[in-house]
Amino acid sequence: MVIAALVVACGGHPPETLHNAATGSAATHTATPAGSAGSASVAIVPEVGCPNPTCVFHAGAAAYFTCLSGGSGICFHFGAPCAPADGCMFDPQQRLYRACAKAVEGTCAQWGPSTCAPASACMFDPDDGLHHHCDDIAGGACRKYGATCSP
Repeated sequence: MVIAALVVACGGHPPETLHNAATGSAATHTATPAGSAGSASVAIVPEVGCPNPTCVFHAGAAAYFTCLSGGSGICFHFGAPCAPADGCMFDPQQRLYRACAKAVEGTCAQWGPSTCAPASACMFDPDDGLHHHCDDIAGGACRKYGATCSP
């Protein structure tokens, strides 16, 4: 039910935000169009943001894909192949991040001359297969992983 509300809220008509004076909370309201099938009542769901897909490394495929749903260091639902906007990609053979000069279908067809690190410092840890915030980045590698982060 919440997913359906998000789909309606993020596409098509913008949702209406209702504020509850008693609690000070906000909720998103998406009305059912007149004449359509459905309940006469209004569904009110907590206010949540629209999904923001990211481009994330998939270890099993050794390629980057759009992450449609993820958290706690891992992507749960992958979409189409992609390449990070900044061209900084994880090289599974070198086990570090490198600048990619030419990305093709989520993989790097030609590596650039330098190493890099994602601006967010959320990096793939090949030892546990999760993304962690890197607390100590050096030469495209993470020397000290911290808490998991959303890829």
